[in-house]
Amino acid sequence: MKTMVKDFILKHNLFTKDATILVGVSGGPDSMALLHYLHSLKEEWNFRIVAITVDHQLRGEESLEDLRYVENVCKQWKVEFIGKSVDVPSWKKEQKQGTQVAARTLRYAIFEQQMKQLGADYLALGHHGDDQTETMLMRLTRSADSQAFVGIPVKRAFAGGSIVRPFLCVSKEDIWKYCQTHYITPRLDPSNEETIYTRNYVRHHILPLLKEKNRSLHTTIQRLSETLAIDQAYITEEAENMVQSVAQFDQEKRELSFEIDLFKTHAFALQRRAYHLILNYLYIDLPKDLSYVHEEQFFALLHRQTGNAQIDFPAGLKVEKSYNQLRCHFCDDLHCSSSFHKHIKIPGKTVLPDGSAIIAKYVDAFSEETKDSFCFDASQVVLPLHIRTRKHGDKMHLKGLNGSKKVKDIFIDAKIPRRKRAIWPIITDDHGEILWLVGLRKASLAKRSTSTSQIQLYYEKGNM
Repeated sequence: MKTMVKDFILKHNLFTKDATILVGVSGGPDSMALLHYLHSLKEEWNFRIVAITVDHQLRGEESLEDLRYVENVCKQWKVEFIGKSVDVPSWKKEQKQGTQVAARTLRYAIFEQQMKQLGADYLALGHHGDDQTETMLMRLTRSADSQAFVGIPVKRAFAGGSIVRPFLCVSKEDIWKYCQTHYITPRLDPSNEETIYTRNYVRHHILPLLKEKNRSLHTTIQRLSETLAIDQAYITEEAENMVQSVAQFDQEKRELSFEIDLFKTHAFALQRRAYHLILNYLYIDLPKDLSYVHEEQFFALLHRQTGNAQIDFPAGLKVEKSYNQLRCHFCDDLHCSSSFHKHIKIPGKTVLPDGSAIIAKYVDAFSEETKDSFCFDASQVVLPLHIRTRKHGDKMHLKGLNGSKKVKDIFIDAKIPRRKRAIWPIITDDHGEILWLVGLRKASLAKRSTSTSQIQLYYEKGNM
């Protein structure tokens, strides 16, 4: 086993000489064997080895005895020791977390603290090949995402150094034999026998059946995990480049948009990975109820033929399709309750919520109209004038059209995105007659009179 682990360390460049290594030790066979093994390399590699044990206070005096056991062994082996206790029962109650999640959260917080305090280069953990197999099998039953099958990483960045797992190349059986050979009598956690935990169920009921077919299953699975990790890293890098090239991301608003046709020019494998990157950009923490169903809905939306559509994701994320544009944003009271209604001052300037404004004044003669200006006689309307956002059933009379047309249909014909329709300024007279969809369409008014005051409206753009 020692040769196998050493080859694995060299292959993955897990350690450098003269390093400070913090070793997570529970007192069980895996971590005790790891501590012994690394201690045996101390002179050759000039390591500083520091063992750390975290008592989760889940088994009362028994778990405290685990800590004392590790401390006593470290004294015998002349290894530096750090012992810490964390209150997992209280934490899981306050945070509404499961036992395993709560214990891991507090344990890693202690690891991070001690890594920084020691200036350690590595945190070595005793996960082995059977742990890897169990993890992959558990993820197979829970996930429909290929990224989940990368497994436990051999090495990853952590607290200014790296977490390393030198025993992923060996099985639990190999570790037991190592303990026997070196007269190590580890502590056993009885909770490891309770099959109410999914991992223990897989360990005791599924893994033995698979090992009957392949005694080196842990080696096969570790190889699979490593090759998948290499493939996934490449695809992720390409997807990151893709997202950078096609998407516009507003970090402050946590909002992202892109042109659908441009997005779809890329291979579907990259589109899928880009989808997951986008979610990671937008969410601070991925919601637990986010599933493969949302991914299916996302891609169905991209291929939908309708001009405008929207789907709701967990935690208030809105995914909106407006013709060839897709926009992902979070809906809050400020941005989603954006309707307004104001009286227009004549003469005067009426400022709208987005910073744009309507400037109104009386004039002696009509100037040339543009899409951002509108001139008419006061006799053609009923004062005062109003400016507001759209209402259900809005219609207006258009030049060259007998009868009226729904404002909704005007927006659709002009391919106005749904998000802009809700805040588009509409000017009406006091009877509610729509005079102007600002910057878009003007109403057909009665014949002008030359004996009344003339009004000119001008739209000054803001952020619309």
